[in-house]
Amino acid sequence: MALYEHVFLARQDASTQQVEELTAQMTGIVEQGGGKVTKTENWGVRSLTYRMNKNRKAHFVLMNIDAPSAVVTEIERQERISEDVIRYLTVRVEEHEEGPSAMMRKADRDRERDDRGGGFRGDREGGFRGDRDRDGGGFRGDRGPRRPRDEEPAATEE
Repeated sequence: MALYEHVFLARQDASTQQVEELTAQMTGIVEQGGGKVTKTENWGVRSLTYRMNKNRKAHFVLMNIDAPSAVVTEIERQERISEDVIRYLTVRVEEHEEGPSAMMRKADRDRERDDRGGGFRGDREGGFRGDRDRDGGGFRGDRGPRRPRDEEPAATEE
């Protein structure tokens, strides 16, 4: 049997319970076909890079599957029929990744950063915005404050 990583995106307006039922349905198809789902991760509702079928967000679910190719074909057929599934992707892999996936590790890092109260924007004081506002706009360097465009330049003595 071959190893696959399968990710599907469910509509944002589907409830968490509906997404879990959809995942259970796909797991049942795999088990009926003689395979097994070794890991399932629900990545939650995430923003999409671009709109898909009028959706800006979607529920993301990862499944690690150990099954024959006919089972994967049947899962993809069922997902094409389902109105709740926006997109899916199946990739054949040599071996499954142990432990949490990269997306789950990123979520843990983000959660830890939020718990510390830091983060990129929170840990700088003053920063660029304060420098920019002090002289009336822009990074002007040695040229001094900005003058209005309709004002004539100062006359120079010869």
